[in-house]
This record gives sequence, structure tokens and C-alpha cells, in this order.
Amino acid sequence: MNGKVNNDDIKSLLYEISKSKIIPNFRNLKSEQISYKNNRDIVTIIDIEVEAFLKKHLSQLIKNSNFIGEETYSKKPEILNYYNEGVFCWTVDPIDGTFNFVKGKKEFVVMIALSFANKILQSWIYKPLTEDMMYASLNEGTFLNNNKCIIDNSNLLSNSIGSISSKYWDKDNEIKIKILKKSFKEVNSYGSIGCEYFDIVLGKRDFTILSKLSPWDHLPGVLIVREAGGNDQHFDGTSYQFNQKCNNLIVSNSKYLNIEIINKLKELRS
Repeated sequence: MNGKVNNDDIKSLLYEISKSKIIPNFRNLKSEQISYKNNRDIVTIIDIEVEAFLKKHLSQLIKNSNFIGEETYSKKPEILNYYNEGVFCWTVDPIDGTFNFVKGKKEFVVMIALSFANKILQSWIYKPLTEDMMYASLNEGTFLNNNKCIIDNSNLLSNSIGSISSKYWDKDNEIKIKILKKSFKEVNSYGSIGCEYFDIVLGKRDFTILSKLSPWDHLPGVLIVREAGGNDQHFDGTSYQFNQKCNNLIVSNSKYLNIEIINKLKELRS
């Protein structure tokens, strides 16, 4: 395992595809550019074109690397096996917050992560509308536009603001989660988990509690939060392992808040 990807190279790619595809179509989409995958999830031709562009160019940055994209997965789910093949893997969400993008709302981002075996090495979250890029490298910290970010707020559970998945819970957890929601100051969702990870690092939000864990939704943000001083834990206290099938994750600004949430869940089970 060697080499490190230059952040400026990633930003150049994200800037290029944003200016050529994403921005021109924002609030300008035609109905024929919008469809549904799995008869449920909204997708646009822009998602597909952004992913194709990134697959082509990211693969050139690291020879023989594998590519795992949200839109590719919908047609070829076996690509998740790439994580266990001992090679570099790119994981991409071409537009996180597609529904917002379609509706002309500003909460959407492009997310990229680079991993090897069970380690997330680097990740990037890019906001096309503002050209802000937050990025992290393993053991080197998190940065926003070259300025280092360190999470400095650690609210108690009762004073915390964040989001909780609204679906995909098993029956037991669904009941517990409904009760748990009342323990926080405020629970709301941006409709873009990438924007939420961004704001956990900036201290504008405190936590997210997640049921289903698609890797393109969480590899970038988990590393960014970890490297800024935040914490991630499954309900059993273990850290997120993207190369294993798993659900139910808490990502927050501190280990203390995560433990508070886990202990509260345990109380509800007793």
C-alpha cells in the first residue's frame, strides 16, 4: 500500500464536473432527466453522469483501483465484494441529497472516499454551490478549504441537535427509537447525510443515528468526523466497519455523547 492522493487533484475534478454538469442543471432539470431506481429511490441523469466522470478520472489517479458508486451498485450489487479484495477502493456518492437537488434545495454534496482493506484512508465532501470542500486523511486531521477543523462542542444528550433515520429499523429498535427521540433538544434531517456530517464537524449539529448503512453515504463522513475529534459506534459499542454487513450506527461530536445515547437505549431495553 503506498501513495497518497493530492487534495487539489480531487478538488479540480469536483470543480470541473460541478461547473459542467451539476450547476447548469440545478433548478433547471427537465422531467425526462428524472427517474426512479428500485421503483422507489429518485435518480437523475446528472447522478449517473457525475458518477461516470468520477469513475473514469479517479481510476486514473491510482492504477488498478476498484470503484464502488451508488448508481453502479443499483445495477451491480456484487461490487461491494471489492472491499475485501486487498486493493484500493474508491467509494462515491455522485449527488448526496438527490431529492433536494431535484427540488432546487441547496442541501446536497458530492462525496468520495478512498479505502484499503478495512481502513478509510482519505475522504472528501464537496459543496458545488459554494465550492467548499471538507476533507480528511487517516491520522492527519480534517480540513475545510485548507483550514484544520477540530470539533469543540460536546453537548449533553438533552441539549443535542441531530437526525435519526426514519425507516429500516427492526421492530424492537423502531419502538425504542421513537421513545429515544424525546430525549434530544431537536431531531431533524437535512435530507443529505453529507451535509449533516459537514455540520457535525463545524459544531452546528451534534449527532446522527442511522439504521441502514450504505457505504457511499458514510465512509466519507465517518472519517471526516473521526479525524476532527468526533466518534462513531454501533449500538454494541464497536466502531463502524464498512467492509462488513452491519446496521445501526451513531456518529456524533464526542465519544461521551455516543455512550450517553447507547446507555439510554439500554435503559429502554430493560
